[in-house]
Parts: sequence; C-alpha cells; structure tokens
Amino acid sequence: MVEAINKAYYEKALLIRRTEDTFLDLFNQGSLNGTVHTCSGQEFSAIAFASNLETEDFIFSSHRCHGHYLAKTNDLKGLISELMGKESGTCAGIGSSQHLCHKNFYSNGVQGGIVPVAAGMALAKKKEKQNLIGVVFIGDGTLGEGVVYETFNLASLFSLPLLIVCENNRYAQSTRIEDNLSGDILTRAKSFGIKTFHSNTWDLQDLFSDSDNSIRFVREEGKPAFHLVDTYRLNHHSKSDDNRDVKEVAKFYKMDPLNIYEKSNPKLFKSMLEKVNKKINKVIEDTRKEQEISGESYVGQVEKKEDYEYFPLNNINERVVSRINLFFKEVMAEDKKVLFIGEDILSPYGGAFKVANNLSTNFPESVISTPISEQSIVGLSNGLALSGFRPFIEIMFGDFMALCFDQIVNHASKFHHMYNRKVNCPVVIRTPMGGGRGYGPTHSQTLDKFLVGIDNVTVIAINSFIDPKEIYESVYKNEKHPTIVIENKLDYARFVGSKSNDSYLLEKSSSIYPLVRCLPKHEEPDLTIVTYGGIASDLFQQLDEIFIQTELISEVLILSKIAPLDMKPIFDSVKKTKRLIVIEEGSKEFGVGAEIISRVSEELSDIKLFKRIGAHSVPIPSSRKAEEHVLPNTRIAKAISDQLQNDSYL
Repeated sequence: MVEAINKAYYEKALLIRRTEDTFLDLFNQGSLNGTVHTCSGQEFSAIAFASNLETEDFIFSSHRCHGHYLAKTNDLKGLISELMGKESGTCAGIGSSQHLCHKNFYSNGVQGGIVPVAAGMALAKKKEKQNLIGVVFIGDGTLGEGVVYETFNLASLFSLPLLIVCENNRYAQSTRIEDNLSGDILTRAKSFGIKTFHSNTWDLQDLFSDSDNSIRFVREEGKPAFHLVDTYRLNHHSKSDDNRDVKEVAKFYKMDPLNIYEKSNPKLFKSMLEKVNKKINKVIEDTRKEQEISGESYVGQVEKKEDYEYFPLNNINERVVSRINLFFKEVMAEDKKVLFIGEDILSPYGGAFKVANNLSTNFPESVISTPISEQSIVGLSNGLALSGFRPFIEIMFGDFMALCFDQIVNHASKFHHMYNRKVNCPVVIRTPMGGGRGYGPTHSQTLDKFLVGIDNVTVIAINSFIDPKEIYESVYKNEKHPTIVIENKLDYARFVGSKSNDSYLLEKSSSIYPLVRCLPKHEEPDLTIVTYGGIASDLFQQLDEIFIQTELISEVLILSKIAPLDMKPIFDSVKKTKRLIVIEEGSKEFGVGAEIISRVSEELSDIKLFKRIGAHSVPIPSSRKAEEHVLPNTRIAKAISDQLQNDSYL
C-alpha cells in the first residue's frame, strides 16, 4: 500500500516537472506570453501538503505556484491553457503564470502581500465554524517583507487556522540566503508564539509525515503554524536567468528524489514518463487550436449614464458622526457578514472620532480590533471579502492610507479582473482626511488624488449636505468591488442637511450616490463651481462673498462619488455657464480638479475659463496661521477672485 501511494506521488511529481519543462520549451518557442517561474526540484513540497488537505481547504500561493496548483486542483488543462493565453485557461489567459484561481486555489505574484489575504480567508473559515484551514506558500526571500510579520502577529493573536509554509530554496531570485536573511528562520515565527515544523524535500517520509502533523495541528488546535521546508530549485528563477554555481546545482540534482527514483526504477520511470508526456502533449495539441480572449470581452462594456431627477434637500437634526454610527448599528443587526475592523475601536473608546461608539458592546462578534498594522488589516479584510464577508475598515487617519497601497493596488483592485471575474472583493475602507485641527504634516493631508487613479476602485467623499447613512447604505447594497470612503474631520461635528442661504436653492440628485446642486434662486448662473468633501461647507458659507468679489453668479455641484466620475451634470452646467472652477482641499496638481477640467476640455468647446483651486503643495503644518495659508478653506472667495482678476471678461 505504501509503495502504491509512493508511486502515485512520484507520478504526480513527474507530471509537475514535465509540465514545467514544457513551459520553458513553449516560452523559447514564443508560444507563451510573459514569464515562467518553475518549481522543478520542489515538487514534493506541493504534493505533501496538498495530499493532506480537505477539498474545501484553500491554498494561497505565490509566483512559483504551478506545482501547488496541480497538486491541489489536478487541472492540467486549465493550467497549460492559461499560460498559453487561451480563453479555456483557468482565468481565460488573463492571469497567466502567477495569477491563478480555481477550486479554492489562489495565487498572486506580489511577494508577502498574499499572507494577510490568506489570514483573512482563514478568519472567514473560523467565523463560519467549518473546521477548515488554509495553507499559504511563501519563499525564503519573502521573509524580507514587513507585512509577513504583521500577519504573524495577527494570526497568533486571533488564533487563525492558517499554515504558513516557507519553501527555502536558498535564493531570493538571484540573492543567496546568506546575503538576504539574518538570524534563524524558525525563530522568527516562534517569537510570535507560533508552532513551528521543519522538513526537507530529500527525506520524503519525514516530509509527508511532518506535513500531515502540521496540518493536523492547525485543524485540531485552531491555531496557526509555520512549516519550514528546505528545498532547492533545479531550474532558473524564471526562464533563463540563472547565475548559480553549476557545481552547486549539480550537487542538488543528484540529491533530487525524482532523479534518484529514475535511477532506481528505470523501467517503471520510463513507463511513467511516457504516460505523462502523452498526457501533456495531448493537452498542448488541443490547446493550440483554441482562441484567446478578445480585448473587448476582457474590458467589457462601459456602463451608460442614466439621467436623474433633483429633489429639495432636507435637514436632518443629527451630526455626521451619529449618522455613520447609526448605519453600522442597523446593518450589523441585520447582516452578520458585516464586520467593523480597525485600531482602537472597542468601547468605551470607540475609535479616534467615535464612529465605532458602542458597536463592540452591541455586536462583539462583528467588531475586530486590530494592532497598528494598516497593510495587514486591509489584507485581512481582502481575504474576508473574497470569502463572502462585508468588511468595513477604519483607517484612523487618511495619511495612513499610504501604508495600505500594496493591498489596495496589487490585491483588492485586481482580484476580480485577473481571476476572470470569478471573485469579487467588496472591501470598504473608511478614513478621515483634511486639516483644520492642527494635527500637522502626518495627520492632516488630503490624499484623494492618490486614490482616484486606482482602477476598479470606487472612491466616495462624504459631505455634510448628504446623509452619510444614505451613502453607506448605497455602498452596502451596490458595491461588489473595493470602495474607499473619505470622511472629513471637521464634518463629523456638523449637522446633516440643508444650509441657510436665501439666495440659493439646495437640491440632491436621485443617483445612487447623490450629488448636491446649489442653484441661484433668481438669476441664471455664469460660473460653475465643482467641489466635494468637507470643503463644500466652507465654500457654501462664502458664496455671497464670491459674488461680491467677482460679480459672478455661481452654480455649485457638490460631488459624492469622485471615482469613477459621472461627468454629465458637470457638462450640463458648464454648457450653460462657459466657466468652470474646481475646488479641492488637497493640493491641486494631478488631482481630481485636473481630471475634471481635462474631460471638460475634451468634450466641450467655447469654454471661457478653466481654473483649479487647492492647497499649496507642501505638508500641512500645525501652526494655525500657516495651516490657514496652506489650505484654501478659509480663503476660497479670495482665491477665486485672484484667479480671475486678469481675465478680460470680468
């Protein structure tokens, strides 16, 4: 029985190796697009762990993922078709070598970032009480990524059913481990209280036994484990980029179990090889006849913008912060899949701006208080979102969004498309931005311009005119993709709804994310002003002063959704006024205002004026006087007048 099992394992290993060899041949023939990272020499690591997993357990792998994929899914056709760029591939040829998704298998070529995502998927399994686990594969070079240690901490704190397998093949691309890592690898995991295991791919009995033990530990104890597997890749890092000592490679070639098996069982090996080659060649022959996905099919159709109506804007006698809090109380009472995640959010503190007030008291299972680990928080939430949960993350200050960019740009925003629409990642990231409170350079910036350029991410800017509860209800009901919601520190204390000005009528649109239109009651407007976020309140207070200084009657559009932009209401207004000014609290270069003006200039002719008003391009200072100078909030009217004073039509 043992011999039969071993034979099956050897045949699987041979299938993986010949598939990898075939990929290198196909690449040299020009039949593959992109790169290929082979796992030749590491095959038994993949087989050992996959053979001990349940069908519904998941694997998350890295760029060197083909062996893990075949061991977990047995999907040879899907893998070969994927790398050959065919529509029949597991991701229709979109992801290719490094980005695979099939039957509880996932991979991504960004090193380190997969670890918190896998942790989030493991947390989902734990919350669903399924007694299922996850395995995430990393390499020794990945241990240089800080997010790995953030996740070690999270996994240990939360007792996540996650096995982290580190395949130590002695090189991070071309850099030797001696030049890449300090200290002991196992000690790194042990320092977080994580159980460790240690095996190698040259002693197969121990490898299979130890992998069974580590998986059983994670499943039975419900805790993370770290399994170090010493191994060696016999081929290049990718394609033909190998500068290792040939004597070193030859040494490990002789140690390789598959090569040893060939020498000790030549007839059996030859029969296995013929069987494997026949199988691979048949798949390649069939795949060559197939079609690639069309560019049009991949991109999809652009959504048509529908017309909408406008309605009077009402007052709500509650503050912005209270309305956001009420949304979470209501939605969390109805939907156990909604999770509130962030730092310092437990009662009685309730978060830096008290949005989470009493949420942990009322919904202890749905509120997850985390360490100060912004990147791993978003990664954890990405994994939860991929698993069917609806995580809402609180990033304490907008400035800290810079710490999250890998998870937003390389993971959340890409999963849906690179996996050929097999998954959605409806993660929601909330964060306060804006100055005016003297918090200084690292706690006051408005960074929306860095966010709106991320594809496949919806960006919302809360203002005090529209009920934020309504905005969040729309996010919850409609968004299947990542969403970033920008709140404003000063807005939290403001009351929601219509503001008082006898000269203007305030209306809101019937769109999913309503915009506010501020219309002059008695005159036709001759200037369109577009703005969004917290600065909208400052602008409204200065409308009369703008008229006094410029003698222009303004029509104001206050946007809620700033990415993707709905340009129709802006076009409609500018067609009438022929003049456009965009006001934003962040620095104006390369920002939302620049994008709006660019689109208007492309679409409309005979426009008399385009102007942008924003903050000076320096960090926000703490000094009150200097802060007021840098930010446009208190000087909007003067800034508009200064921008227009040299124009001949005034």
